[in-house]
Amino acid sequence: MSDECLEIATHLGAAWAAGSFIGLERSIHGRPAGFRTHALVCLASAVLMLLTSYPGEWLKGIPLETIQTDPTRMAQGIMTGIGFLGAGVIFKERLTIRGLTTAASIWMTAALGILYGIGFFFPAVLVTGAVVGTLAVFRVIEYRIPSKQYAQLRLRYARAATPDEATVYALIGAYKARVASMSYRLVECGKAFEYGMVIHTYKEIHFSRLADRLRQETDLLEFSISPVGE
Repeated sequence: MSDECLEIATHLGAAWAAGSFIGLERSIHGRPAGFRTHALVCLASAVLMLLTSYPGEWLKGIPLETIQTDPTRMAQGIMTGIGFLGAGVIFKERLTIRGLTTAASIWMTAALGILYGIGFFFPAVLVTGAVVGTLAVFRVIEYRIPSKQYAQLRLRYARAATPDEATVYALIGAYKARVASMSYRLVECGKAFEYGMVIHTYKEIHFSRLADRLRQETDLLEFSISPVGE
């Protein structure tokens, strides 16, 4: 194998390994874009950057002095195109937006592919470690940091048996939750009244305890608690 072929294989192999390493963490946590997706993204970015490094290999018969390649334009095209793939893993379900971290990891993997493709190995290896550390280690830190947990709460009562707003606030506050916003509406042709609100607490278990309490409400026709995630 010539030195040139060995160099190309090293670039592609490093990109493939880095993308696989990052994608493995995503697959372990059940994300839609996982092991294979990240490996392919990183490898594809490296392949495209290699085109700018070896123009004489794919433009045979053309004098090298007449060939002008711009690696920065190729990198720009890669990062623009990867945005469509990243957008595909982001979806909204009610108040919950999911897939933002996976989209960011895909974008970062494409950037790493560019670095490996041009042979900028030192920052590429450092950033690969940083990305995996961010995805894996920071997840543990996030779980341990106290943070507000949000949920969408809906309460429906018979119109004649609807408690006042202060009573609803007191009920929610008894389970260490607070109301962030409140809405009101009449439903079922005016036969029922519905409170809609976003509530928050520091422990998600409080939502479960609130649900247990609401099940005991005889005047309550319907209720739903929908936690809001990332």
